[in-house]
Amino acid sequence: MLLEVRANDMMPHMNAIIEYMLVHTTDNDENVAIEACEFWLTIAEITDICKVSLQPYLGRLIPILLKGMRYSDSDIACLKPDVADSNVPDKASEVRPFIVRGKNHMADGTDDDEEDEEFREEVLSDWNLRKCSAAALDVLSNVFHDLLLPVLLPHLKAAFNSSDWLEKESAILALGAVAEGCMDGMSPHLTEILPYLILCLSDTKALVRSITCWTLSRYSSWVVKQSHESYLRPLMSELLKRILDSNKRVQEAACSAFATLEEEACTELVPYLSDILQVLVFAFSKYQAKNLLILYDAIGTLADSVGSCLNNQAYIDLLMPPMLQKWYSLSDDDKNLFPLLECLSSVATALQSGFLPYCEPIFRRCLSLIEQTLHMVKASQMNPEFFTTTPEKDFMIVSLDLLSGLVEGIGANIEPYVSGSNIMSLLFECMQDPLHDVRQSSFALLGDLTKACFQHVEPCVDNFMKVLSQNLNPEFLSVCNNSTWAIGEVSMKLRANMKQYLHLILFRLIENINRPITPKTLLENSAITLGRLGYVCPAEVAPYLNQFIRIWCTSLRNVRDNEEKDSAFRGMCAMISLNPQGVAQEFMFFCDAVASWTEPKDDLKEGFFKIFNGFKTNVGDNTWQEFVSQFPLSLREKLAKIYPVF
Repeated sequence: MLLEVRANDMMPHMNAIIEYMLVHTTDNDENVAIEACEFWLTIAEITDICKVSLQPYLGRLIPILLKGMRYSDSDIACLKPDVADSNVPDKASEVRPFIVRGKNHMADGTDDDEEDEEFREEVLSDWNLRKCSAAALDVLSNVFHDLLLPVLLPHLKAAFNSSDWLEKESAILALGAVAEGCMDGMSPHLTEILPYLILCLSDTKALVRSITCWTLSRYSSWVVKQSHESYLRPLMSELLKRILDSNKRVQEAACSAFATLEEEACTELVPYLSDILQVLVFAFSKYQAKNLLILYDAIGTLADSVGSCLNNQAYIDLLMPPMLQKWYSLSDDDKNLFPLLECLSSVATALQSGFLPYCEPIFRRCLSLIEQTLHMVKASQMNPEFFTTTPEKDFMIVSLDLLSGLVEGIGANIEPYVSGSNIMSLLFECMQDPLHDVRQSSFALLGDLTKACFQHVEPCVDNFMKVLSQNLNPEFLSVCNNSTWAIGEVSMKLRANMKQYLHLILFRLIENINRPITPKTLLENSAITLGRLGYVCPAEVAPYLNQFIRIWCTSLRNVRDNEEKDSAFRGMCAMISLNPQGVAQEFMFFCDAVASWTEPKDDLKEGFFKIFNGFKTNVGDNTWQEFVSQFPLSLREKLAKIYPVF
């Protein structure tokens, strides 16, 4: 604690403190050892002091941390790690509650489920010496990076060749712990180490197999950049075997590792989809309750990663029957619906028209779950004495997200189901719910419905816009983000009629985009929506251009080409044509934003050229050349290739 607040005052005594902590990190009392080990976590947060003070001690510290990562005899006795327990049902206490995460729309057209990276292996307690030692090595690798490797690698290589499986297991954990901080320095060694790790996936010891799964997942970004035949294919093949392991701990580690590999490999997995799906589908019949949650995540991540490539009848015939069997076997009040609904949302989005045969019953049940939840909430408010617990709104959130996935997947084909339902009235209620997660998912669904069947949204748009305008508070980030995105979608449908709502939203959006430390997702969505408002109401928005042009340009320069970015830049061009002075002081930033396009459509490219040429004509050749000469060389060269005016 003193180190956190008085680090500079402690510098004269730092060597003595480090010596003391080195001794007690190996204390026989584990509580004392943990307290000492946490010192390394704390000092690593003070990067400058850590580099100066700790580097001379790395040769002594690293072996101590490696020793701390080793399972103790009592750990092994409690874990009973080599039991073939895949047929043993999980106790209710062993199944961690599923955390429902609402849909969060990104400016690049994707959905972001924010989930912190964490060690996937399960330890005996929430925090012990093994986990603390691994965490310390992880954070130190992010301070010293490759400087750690000359000390660490000899110990790891010796452990890999050891006949003591516990020593080997802890070394594999250490290798995973330094993956993030030492990736550059590790890369030359991975051609030798990765094949060794792939062999370890078949080790006789379950704890070796499970930790190897996790460590390999930490290097999956490297694997996907190498020869598929040498690395990706053998890794994938062995991980799929471990997904069907007889040990539940290994199943969990393998399934989690495969989900990470899916995120990195994306469409590189398409040639192997048949093999992957056969294993994942077979796991439905093999997995107990706890690992079933991870299986849903792996299937959903696969769908997100390969997208429409999953829309193949052979794949659909493999995947959908077991998922529907689960769907029909669960009652409306069963919380096991949560992960299944979340998984189906990803699958529906990926399958697109391929999901149509399954759409109607799922659509109806989602509406029913929302309606039942709303009814229960009202009943509990009117008669609280009859309710021992608060109604579970997660049923509503996952149903909204699945409906959003359906709409995104099948597009305008959702219209017949929407037209014969009460979805708009239910959606309006959800949009006003006091729970942030409900509103977040509601706004995502509203945006998707607006794109797919605006004829059913339009009669309610006045009420919807009032609610959206009341949810632009960036303190509730995901709610504000989705509300901002939905406003942009509505504006593209209302066109000039959007001007009647500008007084509700325009100045809030300008305020949000100019807030200090605004998160990237909100900056991008605010910029997209402001551009779209400028597209449909240029005369009304253009006078305020100078209030947001610079941050608008810097926010969108890293967004990949897509339809949302296209409409936003068309709006910006329209506003600049009406108010060129609004961009004059920040024109270089506009040029930089234009240069971020890979392949703008021809008419948009022509619009950019007219603006550039107009500015050149207005200031004259000499002033223009003097102005352009201030651009970074890479920017000048990129623009000159496309726009002759440079």
